Amino acid sequence: MTGPIVIGMAGGSGSGKTSVALKVKSHFPMERVEIISHDSYYREHAHLDFEERAQLNFDHPSAFETELLVEDLDVLRAGGVVEHPQYDYETHSRLPEGQPVGPVDILLLEGILVLEDSRLRERMDIRIFIDCDADERFIRRLLRDVKSRDRDIDSIVRQYSATVRPMHLQFVEPSKRYADLIIPEGAHNEVAIDLLVTKVHDILRRKADAKEIQP
Repeated sequence: MTGPIVIGMAGGSGSGKTSVALKVKSHFPMERVEIISHDSYYREHAHLDFEERAQLNFDHPSAFETELLVEDLDVLRAGGVVEHPQYDYETHSRLPEGQPVGPVDILLLEGILVLEDSRLRERMDIRIFIDCDADERFIRRLLRDVKSRDRDIDSIVRQYSATVRPMHLQFVEPSKRYADLIIPEGAHNEVAIDLLVTKVHDILRRKADAKEIQP
């Protein structure tokens, strides 16, 4: 058993995926743990002006360059290093410089649609869905986009009604059926976090045992 443990974490926008990933990461201070967001792989639309980019549907599977993410996952699973893209939410464009990632022991892959794509699912060791009430998710998204992404409330509400909610119902929510573990209440669910961490410890132990018996 070689390569990193890959844990996919899906859930609606504002469900707490990043918080869960950070909580899990905190339990493994001695391991090389990286968090990769599917959002970083939004397709580049440099040929469009800002207003046109702002109108794109960022919640549809086609919005992501998932084929590049699949390639990067294969490199990381083989023990290599990738140039992880970085995305600027204020300009809706990919930054020119990437960020080196790897080698890793545990890879936490988070994003609204990471369980929707079969290519990503088959590269995961554990599949998680973070479940959260729709009202709570909307409130979190509203506060995040106003504070961290310098957006106005009207544009956030319009986007939520036009694309975020419909895409959640069409693509995100149905992907829950692929999850090995559903975590209600996100990072506040200590029991589910403990179960996940225990499982990861078990996989790491079996990897270490397999290395010891190799000729």
